[in-house]
Amino acid sequence: MDTKSLIIDHATILFQQKGYKGVGLSEILKVCHVTKGSLYHHFPNGKEELLIACLHSLNEVITMDIVEIFERYPTTLEATNSMIEKLIVNLEREGTITGYTFSSMVSEMATLSDPVRKACAELYAKIQGIYFKKLMEDGYS
Repeated sequence: MDTKSLIIDHATILFQQKGYKGVGLSEILKVCHVTKGSLYHHFPNGKEELLIACLHSLNEVITMDIVEIFERYPTTLEATNSMIEKLIVNLEREGTITGYTFSSMVSEMATLSDPVRKACAELYAKIQGIYFKKLMEDGYS
C-alpha cells in the first residue's frame, strides 16, 4: 500500500471513531508512522484536504458495497434487510459500524467548508440514487 492510501485508510478510521475535531494531526502521524512532511506532501492543504480524501474513499467503498447487495436481491425490502443484517454482524464482530458511516466524521462541524460539504453531498446523492433506482424497479414512484 502506498503512503497516501495508508494515510487515507488510517485517517478514515480515526475520523469515524473520533470525529474531525477529535483527531489531531499528531495522532494521524503516529498511527500512520509518517512524518509531517510526508503528510503535507500528499495533502498540502492539511487536515481538511485529508478529510475530503477520506470522504471520497468512503464514497467508493460504501456505494460499491450497497450496489453489490442491491444487485443480489430482487426487492428493495430484501436488499435493505441484507444491509441491516450486515451492519448487525459488523457491530457484533467489530463493536462498530464505522465502515458504513461518514456523518460521524463531519457532524460536529457546525459550518462545513464548501469542499467538505460538496464531498458529503456527493456521497449522500450516490447512496440516494442507488435506493431510488431499486425502489423504481420495485414499482414505487
